[in-house]
Amino acid sequence: MTETPDISSAASHLAVRAEEHSPLPHGGIILAGTPLGNPLDASFRLLAALASADVIAAEDTRRVRALAEYLGVGIRGTEVISNFDHNEQQRADLLVQRAAAGQRVLVVTDAGMPSVSDPGFAVVSLARERGVPVTCLPGPSAVPTALALSGVGMGHFSFEGFAPRKDGARRTWLATLQRATHAACFFESPHRLAATLATAAEVLGEEREAAVCRELTKTFEEVRRGTLGELARWAAEGVKGEITVILAPVPEGAATPAVEDVVGEVEDLVADGQRLKAAAGVVAQRYGVSKRDLYEAAVARKDRDDSPGSVTK
Repeated sequence: MTETPDISSAASHLAVRAEEHSPLPHGGIILAGTPLGNPLDASFRLLAALASADVIAAEDTRRVRALAEYLGVGIRGTEVISNFDHNEQQRADLLVQRAAAGQRVLVVTDAGMPSVSDPGFAVVSLARERGVPVTCLPGPSAVPTALALSGVGMGHFSFEGFAPRKDGARRTWLATLQRATHAACFFESPHRLAATLATAAEVLGEEREAAVCRELTKTFEEVRRGTLGELARWAAEGVKGEITVILAPVPEGAATPAVEDVVGEVEDLVADGQRLKAAAGVVAQRYGVSKRDLYEAAVARKDRDDSPGSVTK
């Protein structure tokens, strides 16, 4: 009969080890990844850091207290202050001062890794500038979790942060991914997901493969893969939860369009007020063609077309 492993004994052993190797004993900034949804994804190093920090800077003070309580870590005597999108610039100076004075300042967000589309960058940047030690306790992040679960072909990938809110900016951003040979990962609000996927289907084509990862590591985790057209129709019915989207790269061997076929888009951008070189750069990146060839083709077309003001150099 197989013996049941003594998990509690192993956990106690690892907790002691984590305390023995506490980071930055002489003070500094400690970034730590927190669970995306399931609190049991917390590392032993995070538990030790919560227990030993002099200051905890949290995106939501209530959530970090609830996490600590669930994990059995006492932080009632620890100073816990808010550090979120709208005050992190002001908080950075205070937190770095505390760290420079020898205190261990633990920076956490509601879920995932600080600085990855969450508060944390401001304090890290200022600490580096002032020569204050900074370290990171690796932990959960929605980006690699979604990429691993999506089943969307990837070797290289880009992380795009949150999708632009406004339709025009969103279309321009998506256009840069039309010829992308890598997977693209981004976050989106459940309230805007349907509109973003519908626009993506228009710009990138309804048959482009993608995956929507919802409520990662939580009870109702869902990964839905399909074409952009299929996903847009699904999302139109309403989606809830934390959302991460993976866009597949263009199929290998997809044909690069001829310069003559896309030079008209350069002229359209120029007509909207962009300078020719900048417009050529945007369209070149969009389709993976030569910026120089596009520029020269636009100039040649202008020379053939005697209409005044058709192209602004």
